[in-house]
Amino acid sequence: MDRGENTLLKLEDIHELIRLLDESSLSEIHIEFEDGKLQLKKATPEAVAYMPVQTTPGIAASVSPQTAPVAVQTANAPAQVLNDIDVHVITSPMVGTFYRAPSPESAPFVEVGAQVTSKTVVCIIEAMKLMNEIEAEVSGEVIEVLAENGQLVEYGQPLFKVRRA
Repeated sequence: MDRGENTLLKLEDIHELIRLLDESSLSEIHIEFEDGKLQLKKATPEAVAYMPVQTTPGIAASVSPQTAPVAVQTANAPAQVLNDIDVHVITSPMVGTFYRAPSPESAPFVEVGAQVTSKTVVCIIEAMKLMNEIEAEVSGEVIEVLAENGQLVEYGQPLFKVRRA
């Protein structure tokens, strides 16, 4: 993997690491750089068991306008109008399945009104049978959840809104 002077991995490098992890007996890979880190975890059979894929035999899965993200409205959501500069939108860094909790029996990582830091895990995106923990990226208060548990999400799709602290 030739990264040259830049310490960031290229997308092709990440795909190669995922392939190597999938083909190996390792369950996790952790790589740290001066300006970031990469953590890949192989899904355990128990974790995959609670995430069924619903498809009809002979029909290809497709995304339709009806599967667009639906905002989760709660009574705790603030009624005030916020400036765009005050709100950070956490987006999906990949295509995959969105999960609000580490398991079906567990409470969600965060709820509306929760205080988060930049390192707080807010959800998991399952991609290629790997569970990817998504961090808040900023400190503040979760004001809206924009995806539903078990929903397929696209790269760049908004997941949460956080009012900056």
